[in-house]
Amino acid sequence: MARLLVVHHSPTRTLRALTDNVVAGAHDDQVSGVEVTVRAALEASAADAEAADGFLLGTSANFGYMSGALKHFFDTTFLRLGGALGDDGSGTPVTGGRKPFGLWVHGRYDTTGAVRSVLSITGALPWRQAAEVLTVMGDPREEDLAAAYELGGTIAALLSE
Repeated sequence: MARLLVVHHSPTRTLRALTDNVVAGAHDDQVSGVEVTVRAALEASAADAEAADGFLLGTSANFGYMSGALKHFFDTTFLRLGGALGDDGSGTPVTGGRKPFGLWVHGRYDTTGAVRSVLSITGALPWRQAAEVLTVMGDPREEDLAAAYELGGTIAALLSE
């Protein structure tokens, strides 16, 4: 059975609503053969990540960057997951990544820096972006919640039997 790991930092009602919809989409009745594991970013372990065949990542946009909690997840798992570092210590782009991932980001003012920071790290992992990044500004509308559900379902379906 394929394993999908949902790693999120959802400290607000808004982010919890988006996360709940992503998880619900990953559990859609049309998806079969996928075990979905949901972990808060500060609780997700390297073992959780190593066992995963695909990923869904959720974060707030904080001061132009991803949440510290999601950054902690990357800091503690990056090398064990096959992350590539250059001579200067920065992430080195990896080609041919096979593990699909999706990303959702919520912000009040801007999400650009948060998206860029996550994609720079995931680009140095043997993963592949398998869905458009979902960015939500302010309170989520019904179409944002529907897009979150679709994001979860899309990544789960890619792993489905």
